[in-house]
Amino acid sequence: MKPSDRIKLFGGLLDLPILDKDGRYCGIVDDIELDEKTKGPLAISGLLVGPGAYRGRLPAWAMRLVAVFAGTRITRVPWDAIAHIDSCVKLTGTADSYELHRSENRARSYIPKWGAM
Repeated sequence: MKPSDRIKLFGGLLDLPILDKDGRYCGIVDDIELDEKTKGPLAISGLLVGPGAYRGRLPAWAMRLVAVFAGTRITRVPWDAIAHIDSCVKLTGTADSYELHRSENRARSYIPKWGAM
């Protein structure tokens, strides 16, 4: 399926895994950003990834827990950055170009390069 094809917006897109052009896992689709046109059909303008995007899907008390343990960061992936959608969302660029591996890259700096002993 191409991004221009019809899609079941929430059932067919939410919680799908996201892979970059190199096949690296980038998280899941946590929320969908809609274009706010006043006339015409709704259009998707981007995908939101990260714990801050749970806000509309969780009760307030649960969101406070998520914020404490995982933060509130949201990364926006533009809709035109999507190459293909099937059992996952395939991106046209790398995860780093959309800042989807920011947390992983930061954590990697604390892990010894020589491995476990």
